[in-house]
Amino acid sequence: MKGNLPPETTSFVGRGPELARLGAALEHHRLVTLTGPGGVGKTRLAQRAAALAGGAPPERFSSGGEPADGTQAPAGAGAADEELPDDELADAELLDEELPARRFDGAPAAPPATLFPDGVWWADLATLDSSYLLLPTVSDAVDLADHSPRMPVEALCEWLADKRLLLVLDSCEHVVEECAHLVGELLTSAPGLTVLATSRRPLGDTVEEIVEVDPLPAGGADALALFGARVTARLGPGPMAEPGAAAAAEAICRRLEGIPLAIELAAAQVGPAPVAEVAERLDSRFDVLSRSDFVWPRRHQALRTTIGWSHELCAPLERLLWARLSVFRGSFDLPAAEAVAAGGPLAAEEVAPLLERLVAQSVLRRTGTAAAERYRMLDTIREYGGAWLRELGETAATRERHAEHFAALAHRADAAWAGPGQLQGYRAVEDAHTDLRAALDHWLDRDPRRAAELAGRLVYFWTCCGHLKEARDYLVRALDRHTVPDGTRTRALIGLGATLALHGDHAGAAKVGAEVAAAAEASGDPDDRIGAACLTGLHGMLTGQAQLAVDTARAALAAAPGSPFDSPDRLRCSLVEVLSLTALGDFEGGRTRALRLREQCVRAGELWARSYLDYQLSVVALFSSAPAEAIGYARTMLESKRLLGDAFGIALGLDLLAAALAADGRAEAAASVYGTGGAYWRSVGHPQRGAPELRAVRERCEQTARAALGDEDFATAFARGAAADLQAAMAASSPTNRAENA
Repeated sequence: MKGNLPPETTSFVGRGPELARLGAALEHHRLVTLTGPGGVGKTRLAQRAAALAGGAPPERFSSGGEPADGTQAPAGAGAADEELPDDELADAELLDEELPARRFDGAPAAPPATLFPDGVWWADLATLDSSYLLLPTVSDAVDLADHSPRMPVEALCEWLADKRLLLVLDSCEHVVEECAHLVGELLTSAPGLTVLATSRRPLGDTVEEIVEVDPLPAGGADALALFGARVTARLGPGPMAEPGAAAAAEAICRRLEGIPLAIELAAAQVGPAPVAEVAERLDSRFDVLSRSDFVWPRRHQALRTTIGWSHELCAPLERLLWARLSVFRGSFDLPAAEAVAAGGPLAAEEVAPLLERLVAQSVLRRTGTAAAERYRMLDTIREYGGAWLRELGETAATRERHAEHFAALAHRADAAWAGPGQLQGYRAVEDAHTDLRAALDHWLDRDPRRAAELAGRLVYFWTCCGHLKEARDYLVRALDRHTVPDGTRTRALIGLGATLALHGDHAGAAKVGAEVAAAAEASGDPDDRIGAACLTGLHGMLTGQAQLAVDTARAALAAAPGSPFDSPDRLRCSLVEVLSLTALGDFEGGRTRALRLREQCVRAGELWARSYLDYQLSVVALFSSAPAEAIGYARTMLESKRLLGDAFGIALGLDLLAAALAADGRAEAAASVYGTGGAYWRSVGHPQRGAPELRAVRERCEQTARAALGDEDFATAFARGAAADLQAAMAASSPTNRAENA
């Protein structure tokens, strides 16, 4: 099934009538909203319904989850680094551990019979504290890495306009008005779009079909089956086989009104106590806890009381850790938990065992892999912890520690960008992306200089890995607040200028470049001057001023001798010089400089600059009538871009690979790869295919492939490639796959 829908990793119980109604609603309505209180199972129901609507095979529902006998799947089996973050029962994890966020390169074509041939796409909105990141979050979810200067909503509408897909917006209640407005625009622009939303309240759109999600029947078989499944998954069949256990479990489910999250929290108490004792303890605490108005109003007494009971059963340090961990928006690892939550009575060495206790009590969900465990709180439980943190008077201090930790992570990743730690740093920032946003938001209101500093540290992650809209927004906001002319502002300005240039806003980039040049001249700082030259060179390279780019880069590098790997700006400046030589027609000089710098990149363990040097070498080989060599370099470039999740780089590489295949006489493979590349170009919003110097040779190579195949066969292969993925393009271009030309 095409898309990014998380697979299920725990058993799904009941909900047959709801699934039937929801399936019919998705067939006949373009906006369907699942409404209901927290903990009732909206996310899990949406996940299963979306999978069915997308034509998922039955085996999907057992893959990576609990086996039919109810035993627990191995920790980390089939898991990646994310978990469904809503206040529901799912702890499903994203597919495809190896690939970063971009999903074109991992999603197989949907079955022909599905309602949504362009896939089912999941956008998690639970981590949004405001509407500011709503558009970037939805755009990321549907694989739109727009590099054009268009308005974000315009780009998203255009991207979805000709697609038949299901977009799931999970946990809209935080931004319900903004969601309603966005959905209205998308449905108007994209006639093949269907939206499934989950929210504690309706979006309020006139075309909205509301499906209310009620708790499981309190005394019914489904609630009892859910309780039994969760107990058995942890402890085996023993506890539920004890005398009186079934009756006690039924009493628990009735007392908890069939609310799935409440049932799961109660099931987590079995083990230290048998089922019958859990029922007695729950009953004895219900009256006391239910009289409190702490955290939520009385309208949802059972869930509130059960979470309060779970909190009461925690040891004091477990409660403190629960409260402090509520500041995380996304998943986190042990070092992050230690850095943010330790302090006072809670020592750092106590955090690890306490995390395991909170997992055992279903306060935390374990996610990630066995080798890299991560943790996450469901939304409702995080709200409860946040309320306790406010009660303790620790909210501001804990959020400051949180921001400090993620700023240090960004600093390490930035420092490692020009060396062997580049890929590891990229993945660390990608994993922490949600919490880095939280840190930026925290400091934008409280310490603009720190916000500008953090934004500057994230520039290479943002600009090199497809987050240009986010980069522009955060950098502009930080610079608007931090106006002191210092090194922090200069670095942020360099990042903004690069972002604008890559976005195609060349006038804006030139204006920022002039300010950076003046600041660098005033400061006399060699790093500022290298950054200013890098920005001027990048702007020149992208606007057809290749000689300016070469001269500026060379002058700056000569004025401050050193290794290209002394800083990310120096490496990028060196790269600008090399890439601009080809644009000037100096193929021999470009090849010589590219080979030399590439060798240095290999020795240094650097990946990003090396990928563009592979691009340069492939271009030179293509112009030098060496198509086999061009294919080899293009394939190596694409592998690097895949690892870095760089959709723009993948589009460039596919275009070049297709041209090289055509020049090598492999017409059918070329047509297919042209199709795959076309899909990527649309995802980044660029009308221009490839670099300017490639335009003529690309058109010539495409005409060669079309003439060899004929228009009809070329169109067939192109369409096949457009529906395929990067892996298929790499297979089609493999040196061993030449049977078509034999």
